[in-house]
Amino acid sequence: MATVSSPPAIETETIELGREPGPAVRTFTLEVVEGAPPAATRITTGACALGSHSSNGLVVDDATVSRFHCELVADAKGLRVRDLGSRNGTILDGVRVHDAEPKDGSLLRLGRAVVRVGLTSESLPIKLSARRQFGGLVGESPTLRATFALLERAAATTATVLLDGETGTGKGAMAEAIHVESARKDKPFVVVDCAALSPTLLDSELFGHERGAFTGADRARAGAFEEADGGTVFLDEIGELPLELQPKLLRVLENREVRRVGQNTRRPIDVRLIAATNRDLRAEVNAGRFRADLYYRLAVVKITAPPLRARPDDLPALVRAMLTAMAATPEELAALTGPDVMARLAANAWPGNVRELRNYLERSLVLQGPAPLAGAGSTAATPAATPTAALAIDPSVPYALARRRMLDGFERAYAEAVLAAHDGKVAAAARAAGIARFSFYRLLRRGDDDGEPSPAR
Repeated sequence: MATVSSPPAIETETIELGREPGPAVRTFTLEVVEGAPPAATRITTGACALGSHSSNGLVVDDATVSRFHCELVADAKGLRVRDLGSRNGTILDGVRVHDAEPKDGSLLRLGRAVVRVGLTSESLPIKLSARRQFGGLVGESPTLRATFALLERAAATTATVLLDGETGTGKGAMAEAIHVESARKDKPFVVVDCAALSPTLLDSELFGHERGAFTGADRARAGAFEEADGGTVFLDEIGELPLELQPKLLRVLENREVRRVGQNTRRPIDVRLIAATNRDLRAEVNAGRFRADLYYRLAVVKITAPPLRARPDDLPALVRAMLTAMAATPEELAALTGPDVMARLAANAWPGNVRELRNYLERSLVLQGPAPLAGAGSTAATPAATPTAALAIDPSVPYALARRRMLDGFERAYAEAVLAAHDGKVAAAARAAGIARFSFYRLLRRGDDDGEPSPAR
């Protein structure tokens, strides 16, 4: 018999934002009608996860229900239900679904429990920031300004933050902006890319090591948490953290102390942790690749970076900021910000998001005009696609700069094309490219940290 209960009182709060927020979010109700005692809840936060883990908005404590089974997200377009890689699947009105739109009165079957979905006529406004820029993030769409509002709330606390979202959406820029806006802004901001290092090196990078701890350790070294004492540690691609290192990170978060590799004593630390991932860690928990207790500790404040296609109104300001940061001339600015160019950019899907846009603009500067868009009916997706394009050189640019632009543009364009061909799956794209996954990440990030421009100085 499945039992359904509300989550127990906890010390932390998970702040969720729908994938494509609008000016208001519709409320909805969930009512257990089968497989458990009657229970009901009204959701006013725009999102609710269902599963057996205690951090879900609706906890279904049953052996047939995954820890994070599915989630419902309300936005300006309506309500959607999405399966989170559950063991037994999410059944909507008798049909197994991955991502679907429930109707008023729809029935969701999770294992043995059945939940009725109710759509209300009430909508609650989404809080929007008055800002048009937050750190290196630029835009004025309601989607991005709602994200700014959450970032402002996160910056005002010392809580652990989990940033998720597609590759290239600017999660690194968000993390740095949170740090700069926080009380820890004058202390170190230390970045560790969990996808770029082997497990042994990552262990040392995070927690430090003593001399002789392993082959090649000829001197003691402080890890990221010690280096950032008083400041912020940003763990990028946290979903790539090996299982064997996850308990060590959990202990750091719980006890606020670290033990170097090869040392028995522990050192107290005072750091704020921000983590980012392009994976859904709840699905990773269900698959056994990520610890549920670590996810719970990371997702104190959870913010989703919106994809570029969800905020096309931001393109003019974003393009201008990027070109300015690239030292584009007034003539180049005019050529790449005209109405026709903006219409083409707004119609593009941008699977690589802001990072892909930056790559496109750099390629356009090399070609001295708007470059062909990938997937727009042209095979000339990279600067070297044709001999003519390869020779479109600006003689006023120094050789080293022109060469760097050309190589960086090709490497990123190649990586983005392979990634798009494999539906955004980095591991599959790296295998197809014949390189290690961490090397593939480096190609994606060639020339920038996370795709967003720094403010013009």
